[in-house]
Amino acid sequence: MPMSGGCVCGAVRFTGTPTKLHMDACHCSICRRWSAGPFLSVNCPDLAVEDESALQTFASSEHAERQFCGTCGSTLFWRMKDGSMIAVSAQAFDDASRLPLEIEIFVDEKPATYEFANATVKMTGAEVMAAFAGSTANG
Repeated sequence: MPMSGGCVCGAVRFTGTPTKLHMDACHCSICRRWSAGPFLSVNCPDLAVEDESALQTFASSEHAERQFCGTCGSTLFWRMKDGSMIAVSAQAFDDASRLPLEIEIFVDEKPATYEFANATVKMTGAEVMAAFAGSTANG
């Protein structure tokens, strides 16, 4: 089922259908700097942005880039440069209450200053990169 969302000021509006109705938390150092904590996201490969003119893009690594609203600065999307994956900021959806936290990635980079209360699947950075390599090799 498609879900809609947008940035704080409304300059960027989008619609996407999550591959699964749950959110992931990334604890990598780049995500934590970008979002002031873990980046809570939902994979939405069919993301449609109404007006991309307000979007700004930052190439954060050789394989990925981050997008945010150029007007209000809202953190919005993390995406692979080859288009194989788009992660939407879970709290940018109009109704994020349907998205429980289920997976934490890069847990080996998570600082000891916070902890989630619910039980989640936890993956180290090496496990995440191996999973990406496996999905790329399999199609």
